[in-house]
Amino acid sequence: MFAACLGAGGAAAQNNYGAIAYSPSTHAIGWSYDYGSRAAAEDAALVNCRKQANDCVTHWFYNACAALAVGSAGYGMAWGADRRVAESNAIRSCQRWTLDCEIKQWVCTTR
Repeated sequence: MFAACLGAGGAAAQNNYGAIAYSPSTHAIGWSYDYGSRAAAEDAALVNCRKQANDCVTHWFYNACAALAVGSAGYGMAWGADRRVAESNAIRSCQRWTLDCEIKQWVCTTR
C-alpha cells in the first residue's frame, strides 16, 4: 500500500490526506484536506456533500492535489502533483463521458 518516507532522524513523515465528494444528482460538492488518514478525509468530504445529497461519491488523494470536472453528461475526478496537473487529469477523466467539462472544485494538501 503506502510506505512512509523516513526523514531526518529516522522519524516517519506524515501523509496528508484529502478528498472530494460529489453528488451526480444534485451537483453538491464537499472536500477536505490535511487529514491524518484516508478514512477521515473521505468522511469529512462526505459530511459536507451529504448536507445536500445522499448519493455522494468520493475521490481521495494524499500529499497532492485533486480536482472535479463536470459536464452536461458526466463528471471526472482525478489527482495530480499540483493543481494544474489535477485539473488537467480531471478534465480528461470527465471527457470520457462528455466534451463540455469544466473544473468545479480543486483542493490540495499542504504536503
